[in-house]
Amino acid sequence: QVQLVESGGGLVQTGGSLRLSCAASGRTFSNYAMGWFRQAPGKEREFVAGINWGGSRTDYADSVKGRFTISRDNAKNTVYLQMNSLKFEDTAVYYCAADSINRRLAVPVFGTSYGYWGQGTQVTVSS
Repeated sequence: QVQLVESGGGLVQTGGSLRLSCAASGRTFSNYAMGWFRQAPGKEREFVAGINWGGSRTDYADSVKGRFTISRDNAKNTVYLQMNSLKFEDTAVYYCAADSINRRLAVPVFGTSYGYWGQGTQVTVSS
């Protein structure tokens, strides 16, 4: 059974930084793309960033390009989201997700492509 456990959320001031981590277990981590999504109160869940199984391709939502960086350490079965220059509108619960397709070539950006989800970690950016 695949398990994803996020950590690293918290309260930060506008302009600050946080690094989220997602530890995966239950299958061969390196064979699957990983993604980060977020959901703010009253809003739908949205794609934030994704990385393919080998780490050679990444994709970002326009709202976070240039500020967020996704990376993975396959030796540690962990994916990261480095968030810099945080804005109030980045406040949300952030979810880690694992692709359901083995060695997909592209970076999936739709939530329906991901078969496994973490419990979420709260990120609050104060103005």
